[in-house]
Amino acid sequence: MQIARRSLLRAAGVGLALPLLESMSPAWGAAIDPPKRMIVICATLGLHGPNFFPKQSGANYEPPIYLQELERHRKKLTVFSGMSHPDQAGVDGHSSQLTWLTSAPHPGLGGFRNSISIDQYARQRLGNTTRFPALTLSTEGGGSQSYTAGGVMVNAEYRPSVLFEQMFLQGKPEEIALQRQSLREGRSILDLLSSQTKSVQQKASVGDRRRLDEYFHSLREAEREYQQAEQWTEKEKPAVEASVPTDVKEASDIVARTRMITKLLPLVIQTDSSRLITFVIQGRNDVPPIEGVSMDHHNLSHHGQDETKIAQLQRIETELIKCFGELLDGLQEKSESGSTLLDNTAIMLGSNLGNANSHDSTNLPVLLAGGRFAHGSHVAYDAQKNTPLSNLFLSLLDHLGIECDRFGSSTGKLQWN
Repeated sequence: MQIARRSLLRAAGVGLALPLLESMSPAWGAAIDPPKRMIVICATLGLHGPNFFPKQSGANYEPPIYLQELERHRKKLTVFSGMSHPDQAGVDGHSSQLTWLTSAPHPGLGGFRNSISIDQYARQRLGNTTRFPALTLSTEGGGSQSYTAGGVMVNAEYRPSVLFEQMFLQGKPEEIALQRQSLREGRSILDLLSSQTKSVQQKASVGDRRRLDEYFHSLREAEREYQQAEQWTEKEKPAVEASVPTDVKEASDIVARTRMITKLLPLVIQTDSSRLITFVIQGRNDVPPIEGVSMDHHNLSHHGQDETKIAQLQRIETELIKCFGELLDGLQEKSESGSTLLDNTAIMLGSNLGNANSHDSTNLPVLLAGGRFAHGSHVAYDAQKNTPLSNLFLSLLDHLGIECDRFGSSTGKLQWN
């Protein structure tokens, strides 16, 4: 017998909320198997290779400095080397961050148009099964690595307080009513545009009719999005035992900003508020407030093999790796249906730069944790003739239950023991 998660003990006008019990129904209902999720995190200024890649391949590798911070999760993660997206020479040395989730070639050059990112592709296939079909996050500003099928960037949220409010604060009745009204007005505009365009269709050429058909398809998709969004306004948001986080004011404090976001992600996953999350750790040109660091992060990434710079860079990146480890801790600590959130969530950490010092976008640092994959080893592909990173994307889509023969520059689903 399932106990409703919102059950109360009531007597004489007093209500006492029950703690979360094993017999309580999960957020996604009475399904036997919990849903599968995906989190993808990118550090755009790279991760220093010698501190990241083990010298040995296989399960008996000696963990370098960064992986030592994750040793407690060794059996739940896999290290990859020799992977990249092909044809990433672009308009500048950092343009590959535009295509890390898409693999579109030659980012930023003349005629370039980005393709759909893996999270948005999965969103299309999974639909609006959660309140937020996909979450796009960053440490600073609205810039992201998520792109629609039309090559349009999806704006990111970088304020933990706003993210918490969107996820868990119900809002006043008048605010909810205003949201519903806005959604309905959006639908009425779509209906008006549709009727006006249909009147033109009879006079259109064959080519124009094809374009109009594509346009109508887009309108129908948008209307479906509006309808599904309106349905969610009728449902209460999940209650969590956490307070609204305080945003980090200092833009230079990249570690604190990263940690504030990653601390919220287990709550997002546990409440099934979203199953697709991307998070970009934006590079900066100022000095982060970390003991022993006196130079700006971007400058340190171009260390020129200067040991002093590398030592400071290591301090920054070690702290970022610690944030990732804490995220794994938070997911491992929470159980569901005889497993853990980490078991059911595939989490990828990496960078669009394999060697930030030279703006090299090959041999990318990639970690995969959770998701019930065969973990515990360093999978080393050819460092010169790289395996397409999109092959791993196919494996992530497979984890989500999405059948896909090809994504981006993939040549086949990645298989490893």
